[in-house]
This record gives sequence, structure tokens and C-alpha cells, in this order.
Amino acid sequence: MGEKWAGLAARRETAADVLLAVAVLAFGLPAVLFGRSFPDLPFLAVPGWAQIAAVCAAAASMLVRRSAAWPMIAATVACGLLSGQTMPLMLAAYSMTSQNTVRRWPWVAVVLAGVYALADWASPYTDRLPVAVVVRAITLVLLPALVGTWVWRYRSMIRELRAGVRAREERAAAQERRRIAGELHDTVTHAVTVMVLNAGLIQDADELDEIRKLARNIEDKGVRALTELRELLTALRRRDLPPSAESVEGIPRLVEESRATGLRVALHYDVPEETLSRQAGHACYRVVQEGLNNVRKHAPGADVQVVCEAHGGVLNVSVVNSGKSRAVPVRVPADAGGGYGLPGLRERVAQLGGRLTYGPTAEGGFALTATVPFHPPDQCEA
Repeated sequence: MGEKWAGLAARRETAADVLLAVAVLAFGLPAVLFGRSFPDLPFLAVPGWAQIAAVCAAAASMLVRRSAAWPMIAATVACGLLSGQTMPLMLAAYSMTSQNTVRRWPWVAVVLAGVYALADWASPYTDRLPVAVVVRAITLVLLPALVGTWVWRYRSMIRELRAGVRAREERAAAQERRRIAGELHDTVTHAVTVMVLNAGLIQDADELDEIRKLARNIEDKGVRALTELRELLTALRRRDLPPSAESVEGIPRLVEESRATGLRVALHYDVPEETLSRQAGHACYRVVQEGLNNVRKHAPGADVQVVCEAHGGVLNVSVVNSGKSRAVPVRVPADAGGGYGLPGLRERVAQLGGRLTYGPTAEGGFALTATVPFHPPDQCEA
């Protein structure tokens, strides 16, 4: 679409230049051919063919006025001096400033106004009043040049606005792609990780009841992941949370699922859920979910401490593992998630006015902590 409009604009500009060239010919040639120039003046008398050539050169210069100003200026000056035709001077004064092709345009405009005044004074068809000649030169040459500067500034402003709009659109698109990637990561990775762990446990299970329980867990996680994906795709356009989005009340369930897959997790939970916004609660849920997933991938045998408590209008969430791993009979792909989890979480928490930090602990473990306000800024509720 952009290329189409650019092509239309180029053709429109070419058509305008051709029409200006035709206008110069239409105004200049009849005056020369029917003797309305000033060949009777001794110091300006020139052959008719030279006058016609000057008018044609001025007309041809209109075709290149957007890219080169000096051929147009020279041709219109010659046309004014040789044939007495002043209309090309006005077009040259406007074109050089509207296209910003002359750096010191005021001096050039003064020269064009001087040529206009000379041609006007020498013409036998004018009043030859000095004041009137000066007023006409200023009005019909300097004023078009000044209008051209306004036109150039207006076009420059439009270009800057369009460039700014494109840049904002690109930033918004990039932010939306990151948000979608983060939502998909948070929705899919946890379910797939639990399913993989349960599948690994099935391989080592001997009792039929235990196998059936693990298989039901796999089925439940798969069905829930599909449900969340469908709701996510529906809600992404509105930037709303899907109906199935978990809040802090889902954190104890996450801990129980982790314990069922072999992790040793301790939970300290103290949150007044009724005063917590959906966005803040969902962000805290995602923090715990990502922290437990990372423990499964990188320290599956470590002791884990999950804390979720509220103090002074701020919700503090942390997932800390001891780093002392023990052997476990499960396999989780080390590259699961593709590195979207922690950067996506940091952006999610920052949009809510909170702060996310993560890094190794002094004991050799790893800590993931977040502070989230109870009520995020209004722009995050949209």
C-alpha cells in the first residue's frame, strides 16, 4: 500500500510540473509571437527566435524544478530579460523555497525581484511608476518565495509526523510481539513441563493406580493448556486477561503440582485476595510459575522456598532454591521456553509499576523475587 501511494504521489508531481511548463508556454509564446514583448527598446532588442528559445527554456526548466534550482533560475532570468515575460520568475521564486533547493534563497529572491522590476519597467505596456514597479516586484516575487518557505516547513512537519507515527507503530508492534511471546511462554511452558515430568515418572512407575493418576494429570494439564490458549487468542486483541487467568489463589495449587513431580517445596502464603487487582494477582502467579519451572529445569533436587505475602500495599513474591540438587528420575529439556520467561516477567511486572529481580544467592542457589503494587497504574488496566 505504501508503494502504491508513493507511485501516485510521484505521478501527481510529474503532472503538476508538466502543467506548469504548459502554462509558461501558454503565457509566453503568444506574447512573443504577437509582439507583446519589448523588442522596440534598443538595449533589450533581441531576435524573435531568441525570445521564443528563452520562453521554451523557462518552460523546460519547470520539469526539473524539484531536483535542481539553478537551471530554472537561470532560464527564468533569461526569459525575463530577453522576452519580458515575468510569470516564470514568480514560479521560480516559489519553487526554489518550496523544494528547499537554494540555501540562501533571500538573496536569490532579491535578484529575481530585480529582474522582474527591470522587465516591468522596460515593458511598454505598464505604467512605469517606480513605486508601482517596486510593489509589484515585492508582491509577485518575494511573496511567493515566502509562501514557498511555509509550504516547505509544512511538508517537513508532515513528514516528521508520519515518521513518528511509523516509529510508534513499529514500537507498539514489537511490544505486542513480546507480550504475545510472553503470554504463550507462560501458558504453554508450565503445562508442557509438568506433562514431561509426569511422563518421565510413568516410565518408572510399577503400580497401575499410580500410572493412571499420572496419566490423568497429563490429560488435565493438556486440556487446561488448550483452554488457556483458546482464551488467550481471544483476549489478546483486547489486551484483557482471559477468564481462565490464574491469580494468587492458584499459587498453592502450583506448589502441590510441583511436590507431586518430586520437588521439595515449602510455601509461606499470606495475601488478602479480595483487595488485589486481577493484573497484579496474575503477575504474581506467573512469577511463581516461572520460578518453579526454572527449578525443575536447572535444580530439580533442590529445596525450594516460595513466599507470597502482602505488606503496605505491595505484594512480595519470591521463589528461592537452595542449589543443592539431588538425583531425580526425570528429564526436562534445558532449553524449554527459549529464554522468554524472565525477560517477559520483568516487562510484565514493570508495566504494573513493580520490580523483578533474579540472580544467584550466597548459598549457591538462585532467587527470583518480585514486588507488585496492589493496584497497578491506570494505563496498565487498559
